[in-house]
Amino acid sequence: MSAGGGTKAIVAALLANLGIAITKFIAWALSGSSSMLAEAIHSVADSGNQVLLLFGGRRAQRAATPLHPFGYGRERYIYAFIVSIVLFSVGGLFAIYEAVHKYEEAIHSPTKGAITSWQWLPVTVLVVAIILESFSFRTAIVESNAIRGKASWKEFVRRAKAPELPVILLEDLGALVGLIFALIGVSMTLITGNGLWDAAGTMMIGLLLVVIAIILAIETKSLLLGESATDEDVKAIAAAIVDGPEVERVIHMRTLHLGPEELLVAAKIAVRHDETADEVAKGIDAAEARIRAAVPIARVIYLEPDIYYQKG
Repeated sequence: MSAGGGTKAIVAALLANLGIAITKFIAWALSGSSSMLAEAIHSVADSGNQVLLLFGGRRAQRAATPLHPFGYGRERYIYAFIVSIVLFSVGGLFAIYEAVHKYEEAIHSPTKGAITSWQWLPVTVLVVAIILESFSFRTAIVESNAIRGKASWKEFVRRAKAPELPVILLEDLGALVGLIFALIGVSMTLITGNGLWDAAGTMMIGLLLVVIAIILAIETKSLLLGESATDEDVKAIAAAIVDGPEVERVIHMRTLHLGPEELLVAAKIAVRHDETADEVAKGIDAAEARIRAAVPIARVIYLEPDIYYQKG
């Protein structure tokens, strides 16, 4: 996996979510708060998602086979897409369902949804959860900064070829904002004795998770369809190809990510018309070596020699 950075962020988020999920379930069982239940399910969904990312990263490392000659690098994209589905269904839709159910109860009897026992526990759990999630979010930010470069956070999420860090970033951000919604809903329910606030907090959590899941699905779908190399890598590859006497110019070129750290390069290159086959072959080998030196993730390279005729 792109390295230990992504794995470190995933493990940090997984450990935080497992501990938080247990405490949230305890708080829900003792207080009956729907916001606590929604947050508990949210933490369970996040924990499952992190396991999926780790599993996908491990499976993506398998060697190529005759049936899958380009390897299994895209499995990381598949599992990241599954994460968006889990977040949407298990996290978002469940929270919305719970909010509607709680709202129907509270609208007929506002005090029915009030938190009457262990009133201090939900607030305590939420405050502790916010602290733990903040540490997890900080780890994801630090690891992302190591590879983000000068890109904005929006550009990083949209353009990152390794899906794990953007997924963890959005999950942790959603978890923090969701905890704040839950804290507001629970606090207002305790202050007013009206369960509608708890239902409103649960609804906001559900809508938030649905929005994040949709963003993840859209970005991961693009990776699954196949994205080209970054503009910087494309320029570096093109420059490497012509940085020698063997190649006159690049006629056209296509790039495709076979996985986050594996790039396919296919190009038609112009060679001199008076070269022998042996000279052309040696020139292609030299160009391939330059490409790999310039962009190490360019693992699969196909260069087709041709004669370029100037039009007009």
